[in-house]
Amino acid sequence: MRRLADGLTLLRAWLGLPLLLALLLDRGALAWLLLLLGGLSDWADGVIARRAGGGSVWGARLDPLTDKILISAPLLWLGAQGILPLLAVWLLLARELLISGWRSGQGSGGPASLAGKLKTVLQFASLLLLLWPWAGREVLMQLGWWLFWPSLALALASAWGYLRQA
Repeated sequence: MRRLADGLTLLRAWLGLPLLLALLLDRGALAWLLLLLGGLSDWADGVIARRAGGGSVWGARLDPLTDKILISAPLLWLGAQGILPLLAVWLLLARELLISGWRSGQGSGGPASLAGKLKTVLQFASLLLLLWPWAGREVLMQLGWWLFWPSLALALASAWGYLRQA
């Protein structure tokens, strides 16, 4: 079961490049589906790891990094398109690199805080809404834009919580 969870984690890392390529090639529906698949794989690998009595140390270290790879692709694209402010994208990516560095030095991979988990859920929801390629796009993009800001606030707050532990 742990190997299956680790395999899903690796799948999520691999999805980052095709997701970015789909965005660059104006294949919005494919990009959206790849991001959804990545979010579902994040949820599924957590469920599987818990059912196996806990994930591997390798998976605990790799899981947050693969989330960053997957989320970075649409963030960079949305920033380049002017949909999200580049300063906000930079703050979020800087936070992710800082906390990933801190977590890599932790023996257990640095378990995610509740705020960090909520931040990830809000980020995925925000990005899925911002990338929605079908009918109702304008309204859903607006909702995604408004969800992005609490996800950024949670990202910064959770970073502060992690760094206080250090």
